[in-house]
Amino acid sequence: MNAGGRGVNVGRHGAHAGRADAGFATVPADGGPLRVLVVGAGGMGRAWLRAVRDSDAVTLAGVVDLDADRATEALAATGHDERVPVGTALERVAAGCAPDAVIDVTVPEAHLPVTLRALALGLPVLGEKPLAPTLPEGLRLAAAAEAAGQLFMVSQSRRYHPELHALRASLPRLGRIGVASTEFFLAPRFGGFRDAMAQPLLVDMAIHAFDTARWLLDAEPVSVRCESFNPAWSWYAGDAAATATFEMTGGARYVYTGSWCSPGVETSWNGRWRLSGEHGGALWDGSGPARFETGPEAEAPEAPAAPGHGKGIAGALAEFVAALRTGRAPLGEVHQNLRTLAMVVAAVESAERDRRIAVDALLADALESALATASDLERPRLAAWNGRVPG
Repeated sequence: MNAGGRGVNVGRHGAHAGRADAGFATVPADGGPLRVLVVGAGGMGRAWLRAVRDSDAVTLAGVVDLDADRATEALAATGHDERVPVGTALERVAAGCAPDAVIDVTVPEAHLPVTLRALALGLPVLGEKPLAPTLPEGLRLAAAAEAAGQLFMVSQSRRYHPELHALRASLPRLGRIGVASTEFFLAPRFGGFRDAMAQPLLVDMAIHAFDTARWLLDAEPVSVRCESFNPAWSWYAGDAAATATFEMTGGARYVYTGSWCSPGVETSWNGRWRLSGEHGGALWDGSGPARFETGPEAEAPEAPAAPGHGKGIAGALAEFVAALRTGRAPLGEVHQNLRTLAMVVAAVESAERDRRIAVDALLADALESALATASDLERPRLAAWNGRVPG
């Protein structure tokens, strides 16, 4: 089987039940919930299993994990019927449970092979961040989704916060934004893979703030200058602290500064935000309502726009289902998410090379690398971008 290929849809509705204007197949609204196959039964896998359990829009078709016993234990721990099919091979479990979609909650290194297998089976995919561990792999996945005609959406769960939506809806009050910043200071002791990562803060956590900044400012990264280091008392092997300054399209600057070994006066998991514009400023503590201070020239506040899908990963799941039902491209659609990944990669490269990194040049180099490793079905899609990464 060619991993990037169209394949045979193993779901209930047959291959490409409908086509959406966004370029992906839709699933008919037949009155029943979508059957989802969850791949990955670790800590985040269990969080997704609980989200599936609590949703009326989906039902669990099966669970795949490298350890079948862990998959069975996860079913019991999250309140699912233990007769739900489990196994170690995506193709085999999918063939027996007829899912409509896959939720990929594997480690980043597995995102490329798992998503390619699902797309080859004709199944849309909702994946955890990051899109992929490298930009070339992320570009290949965008091309593979195009070739398969299936939706691949990345769950950027921080976007589904009602107060964040209210903040975004009211930003016109500030006029043109000059500076946006995020402070992120926490001291979690995870253990496991994060403790051994070279850049745990930038790679595993800052991606949430970077994606939120793109969305809030409705702007894309132009370049970044980043410095990272590891405080002497840190329990991480890699750099647990960093400061990055991005130039964004339109001229605004976005500044991220934080530490993952910072006990005391901690921020929320969403960080603490400040936005400074020509007519005033706004502060958001990452939890409650934002506070605005504006002059008389500020526009009248707009009615806050609630996300409408729920909060966190529940919101991402609901939007994924809505996209498959309606054909409307969701937040986090793979092409839209490429520059979020690019911000992370650019910040890491800037920190490691001690220089400013231009994002478009980084994407151009990644596209060349993706073309060199792409499958026969992915390569024409990548070439059709004519050196300009979409999104």
